[in-house]
Amino acid sequence: MIVGKVVGSLISTRKSSNLVGSKFAIVEALDVMHSGGQRMVAVDTIGAGVGEMVLVATGSAARIGCGQDTSPIDAAIVGIVDEENGLG
Repeated sequence: MIVGKVVGSLISTRKSSNLVGSKFAIVEALDVMHSGGQRMVAVDTIGAGVGEMVLVATGSAARIGCGQDTSPIDAAIVGIVDEENGLG
């Protein structure tokens, strides 16, 4: 799981039919061990906003975490961080 910050959104008018209706967020990883500073596109099924710190699941856990087991998803926002301690 990666801790990141939502830095933007992404709109795609053409995509896999399994992703129709999905919201996409651009997330910047904050954890140095998980490519800190690197940006990724994540499916957002929980409604995180720009500027919020989030938890991102990747790989098969991302598909399971957002309930879309057959969708081509590699990263999904699965939580919004209410409070952090030690991330700087």
